[in-house]
Amino acid sequence: MTRASTPAVDFAASAINQALTAEQKTGLFALMVRIRRFEQAALKYYNAGKMGGFLHLYIGQEAVAVGTISLAGPDDHFITAYRDHGHALSVGMGMDECMAEMFGKQTGCSKGKGGSMHFFAPDKNFWGGHGIVAGQTPLGLGLAFGLKYLGREGCCLCYLGDGAVNQGTFHESLNLSGLFEIPVVFVIENNGYSMGTSQQRSSAYQGCLAQRAEAYGIAWDVIDGSDVYEVRAKTHVAMERARKTHKPTLLEIDTYRYYGHSVADANAKKYRTPEEIENYKQNHDPITLLRRRLISEGILTEAAADAIQQAAAEEAAAAVRFADDSPAPTLADVSTDVYWETDHATPASRIGRHFFND
Repeated sequence: MTRASTPAVDFAASAINQALTAEQKTGLFALMVRIRRFEQAALKYYNAGKMGGFLHLYIGQEAVAVGTISLAGPDDHFITAYRDHGHALSVGMGMDECMAEMFGKQTGCSKGKGGSMHFFAPDKNFWGGHGIVAGQTPLGLGLAFGLKYLGREGCCLCYLGDGAVNQGTFHESLNLSGLFEIPVVFVIENNGYSMGTSQQRSSAYQGCLAQRAEAYGIAWDVIDGSDVYEVRAKTHVAMERARKTHKPTLLEIDTYRYYGHSVADANAKKYRTPEEIENYKQNHDPITLLRRRLISEGILTEAAADAIQQAAAEEAAAAVRFADDSPAPTLADVSTDVYWETDHATPASRIGRHFFND
């Protein structure tokens, strides 16, 4: 894959990053570590047969979710595709409810009915977790439209992969966002591969994928996803544009996934060379880079960083025990959570044509 080529800029010196306290910077590092440890535990127990369905790992991409969501305000909303674990933990969901969901248990965030691809936390303005490629993009547009309609100063961060940029529904969403000035920030998490097909073989483009925004009169930018400071600095500009002027933005964040498209991707090491993967791990790993930076800034010590790693591993192990010990859904649970009105016995639930208009 081709990484973004940007001038040598110290994004730590940007105003939004200068405002971070030492504790907040350590928190960014700790959250990225927690996501990775959670993913590593999930991989282990998926391979052990504890989970059904698919498992799309976020390992290598942690700075994207952590950096962008760290900028959240009370009226900002988030929606993503099926590689959603990092976003879920970044908005404040707990490891227990997320791991239990993948185990298919009642204590899961979607009561064991959604699995890995369908994490939700409406109380945290997190709207999933969607399995249809680019299907979340018009939903993100709708969330952002709602904010503008209600007169709230917020935006919606709508995440998608580089493989989703060629879906018609995404281009329809871009068109409407530009046409009606909707406060949405589309975030392409470009890990270089649409499942097993490289960007060069799957997408027609000139300089970058984000440049397509020009056709819709939308602002765009390219970001190095291995640098959490750059992620925050450039995403903040887009979010403020949306909040203050309702103008949309298309961001392309260059990142990388260590594993396959999903754990079921048997060819993950065939369409990429071992040297390519190792180069990213050695030179672009977001956790390693932030650890070095914080140590150089005198905010972390090696011992403190190791302690954060150990605490995250223990938290992930505890989440596995919680999930394993939790009860499975019952047969009666099949009919719940289909319609809100039915579950809450509202007057509308007694009118059949409310759902099926004949």
